[in-house]
Amino acid sequence: MKNYETVFILNPVLSEDQAKDAVEKFKKVLTKGKAEVINVEQWGLKKMAYPIQNKSTGFYNLIEFTTENTGIINTLETEFRRDESVMRFLTTVLDKHAVLYNARRRKGEFNRTKKTTTTKKREGAEA
Repeated sequence: MKNYETVFILNPVLSEDQAKDAVEKFKKVLTKGKAEVINVEQWGLKKMAYPIQNKSTGFYNLIEFTTENTGIINTLETEFRRDESVMRFLTTVLDKHAVLYNARRRKGEFNRTKKTTTTKKREGAEA
């Protein structure tokens, strides 16, 4: 069983509901192909590094999944190409280190803000 993740950018002209519907459509393609969807993240409207189709922003989405059927990747990418709302996509195979990293990221281990020593000293001086 291999682990994959795919990141795709949807057209910013779409409404939030249309973007969610597009994500659901791609999830259905995966589940129909007997892939197990592990995680779906909608990162929202973000500025892109360079314009694509004269657009400087896009709705970023990530889907993590596992499957034994490698043919589902071709099916999914064909659906991305057919859908006019998808501006870019990238599907990658995850190695064991990436799988562990993603599991830790989902738990929120990397989202904590750590106070620096200077901030702690300032707070101690104020008290």
